[in-house]
Amino acid sequence: MTIQVHLDRIDRAILAALSADGRLSMAELAGKVGLSKTPVQARVKRLEKDGYIRGYMAVIDHERMGEGHVAFVQVKLSDTRSAALDAFNRAVQSIREIEQCHMMASTFDYLLKVRTGDIAAYRRVLGERISALPHVAQTSTFVAMETVKDR
Repeated sequence: MTIQVHLDRIDRAILAALSADGRLSMAELAGKVGLSKTPVQARVKRLEKDGYIRGYMAVIDHERMGEGHVAFVQVKLSDTRSAALDAFNRAVQSIREIEQCHMMASTFDYLLKVRTGDIAAYRRVLGERISALPHVAQTSTFVAMETVKDR
């Protein structure tokens, strides 16, 4: 269960600015939100401590890295009791090519975003790793032809 803490206009402005550019200095961030550096630093520390800011990362050009192939995989499990879901959730963490994993309220149980170098590499990951995950009964693949928006 997530506890929601009230965020004011400035907290939201800080989150929006850092979401757009996580490398902003405290002085730059302060200028963007209309406060001095010290209160902005305190707010950022609080937002980090309270879990609103979970981390900072670089945005990687996956095409240049040779990881431009994206497939979305619907996964249906043979068992959806808590122990089976937990086993699947733990096991999916170990597959580097799975970029995202979402439990769904649908006719299937999970939606995976899988990133590989090409279709042959994807086929190997699907056949050797995803299909071998605990309780996987069925998969359906949808290959992305172009990324229009990715943030």
